[in-house]
Amino acid sequence: MSHWTQSVRTCNRQVSASRSMDSFAWKTRCSRLAMSTQNRSLRASIMGLPISLEERPEVLATLARVIERGEPGHYISITNTESMYHGLRDADHGRYIRGADLSLCDGVGVIVAGWAWGQRIERYNGPVLQLDVSQYGLARNWRHFFYGGKEGVAETMARRLKKRYPGLVVCGCYCPPFGELSREEDQRVVDLINAAEPDIVWVGLGLLKQERWIAAHLGRVRAPWMIGVGAAFDYHAGTVPWAPSVLRALGLEWLFRLVVQPRLRARRYWWSLVFVVQSVLKGMFRPMEPQ
Repeated sequence: MSHWTQSVRTCNRQVSASRSMDSFAWKTRCSRLAMSTQNRSLRASIMGLPISLEERPEVLATLARVIERGEPGHYISITNTESMYHGLRDADHGRYIRGADLSLCDGVGVIVAGWAWGQRIERYNGPVLQLDVSQYGLARNWRHFFYGGKEGVAETMARRLKKRYPGLVVCGCYCPPFGELSREEDQRVVDLINAAEPDIVWVGLGLLKQERWIAAHLGRVRAPWMIGVGAAFDYHAGTVPWAPSVLRALGLEWLFRLVVQPRLRARRYWWSLVFVVQSVLKGMFRPMEPQ
């Protein structure tokens, strides 16, 4: 029996016990369960947290398949070592990483940790993914919605990306106010996004906050994909400098960020260092699996 068939049967068995669940949310859960089962063999596990092993063309093809089928409720985790640090300590964040259709490597620290666990991992971070998807989706008329960033950042990013990729369809931008939205305000935002009919909702709220927002809106936002990309909004809007391509290629983007934003990055990089050291030690001294 195929993984897909097993997953669908699991959903069908569970639906009889959950008839009160909203039909849209249930369909979302079923399609995500089936897809995550299909992708399980393409994942590395580092300290119990997954990192996808698909190459870039495969990632883009996965987005395309979901969009072509019109399946709502999928998401990608852009996973760096800081995210993994919190994933081991925050149960909700750990579930978010494990539940993602794709958990993409963001940072050289994940590559180092993967080496200690016997895995060769390719980096594919949020800013680069956003550019690749923007270009890849042009011929497919993909619709993009930008949620997050400081006042005016999403709109500036939209203008710059449309200039870089003529024909790019940006169907909406929204900068949430500082602080938590009321239930009524949040529902208006959901209605705004759904009315725009995006294929991808890009979320730029920063680590942890954007992941919580995506998790809370699965089954409500009716887009095929939601992707939290954090600083990509500022990089593509030009409000914060992006590391030169040569430094990115050498795996030194973290150093550039530390120089540009020392107060913001110092504590966050300490968390990353803790995770890298912990994962490397455990990976190197883990019991060898039988051949």
